[in-house]
Amino acid sequence: MRALAYSDYQALRRDAEVIEADFFGDKVLRLTDGNYMKLFRRKRLISSAALYPYAKRFANNALTLRKRGIACPEVLDTYRVADIARDVVHYQPLPGQTLRQLIAEPARFNDPALIRQFGRFVAELHNQGIYFRSLHLGNVVMTPENQLGLIDIADMKTLRRPLRRNLCLRNFQHMRRYKSDHAWLLQKDGDLFFESYIEHSKHVWKRQILTEQLALAGQA
Repeated sequence: MRALAYSDYQALRRDAEVIEADFFGDKVLRLTDGNYMKLFRRKRLISSAALYPYAKRFANNALTLRKRGIACPEVLDTYRVADIARDVVHYQPLPGQTLRQLIAEPARFNDPALIRQFGRFVAELHNQGIYFRSLHLGNVVMTPENQLGLIDIADMKTLRRPLRRNLCLRNFQHMRRYKSDHAWLLQKDGDLFFESYIEHSKHVWKRQILTEQLALAGQA
C-alpha cells in the first residue's frame, strides 16, 4: 500500500458515482473511467486491520484467486489516505451480472444448468481451499464468457489444500443469512444444487448433512 495525499484522492474520485455509503461516509465509488474504489474504515484502534488492512487483503485475495484460475476484479493499486483515515483499493470490476441479477429473469431462474454450474463452482472453491465468508448470489458474477467469478473478496481465507469438511459446512451456514437466494437454490428440494456439489467435491458427502446446513435456513 502507498500513501495517497488527500488532494490526489480528491482528484482521483472527482465526479465519481457513489455506489454505497453509510453514516460514516462513502464505501464504494464508481469512477468516471468505469473503475472502482472501495474504502475501508478501521472500526477499532486495535484490530487485525491495523496490521493487515482490508484493502491489502482484497489485493492479495485477488492475486490468489487469479493464480487458481478463478475470475475476480483486477486490482490497480491500494492506498492509505491518512486525512480521512481510510484504506482504499482501486480496481477494475469483474464484467458480467451477479447471479442474483440473472435469476431475476424468469427464464434464468428456472434454468437447471445454471443451478448445477453454481453447485460445481462452490465445490471447486472448496476443493481449492477457498473459504469465502461472503458467499451469496450477490457476490458471484457470471462473466460474458459464461464463467463464474467472485467479487467483494476482502473477507476470505485461502488454504493450500481443500477445505476441511467442517469449513465446507460452515460456508453453507453463511448462506443461510440470505433468504432471497433460497427459493432458487432449493428448487426440487435442492437436488440440482446439491447433486452437482457432491459430484464435484473432493469429499464424500451424505446428502442429508448438506441439506441440513442450507435447507433449514428457509425456516429461520
